Amino acid sequence: MDSLRDATRLTKGILELLGLRSFLKTSGGKGLHVVVPLRPTWSYDPVKEFSRDVAEHLAATLPALFVARSGARNRRGRIFVDYLRNGRTATTVAAFSARVRPGLGVSVPVAWSELDKLSAGDQWNIFNLAARLRARRGDPWADYRNDQTLAAAAAQLGRPGRRR
Repeated sequence: MDSLRDATRLTKGILELLGLRSFLKTSGGKGLHVVVPLRPTWSYDPVKEFSRDVAEHLAATLPALFVARSGARNRRGRIFVDYLRNGRTATTVAAFSARVRPGLGVSVPVAWSELDKLSAGDQWNIFNLAARLRARRGDPWADYRNDQTLAAAAAQLGRPGRRR
């Protein structure tokens, strides 16, 4: 989990350098999800391309930690930044949804300040989530709004995107 937390923190840092605000949630499975809310001005393909560019940048910069190719064979102890979730037909688990897998993990929005305390992507499940919700003060995603675009960030990566 330490390398996953480090990778998540680095991903947030890259996004911040690109001028993008991001949010964190557990996946309810093995990983963590970094969510970047966007104004809906671009279609799926350029958003996916931007996500791939970020994943490839991370993999090229820190190849011992990141990989930009899917598949367990490619991973081998590294973390795959799953840009493929940004495709038009791709799915990802919604916040507060239970996963159909052993343990019934739940995807839970968390504050960035909680990252170091996370023990796993399935830390919360249908049995212990109520205690988390009772104990939590405030909404970790209170500042979530889709008022940002990828134009400036994509240009910084040398790939100005296309709209719709």
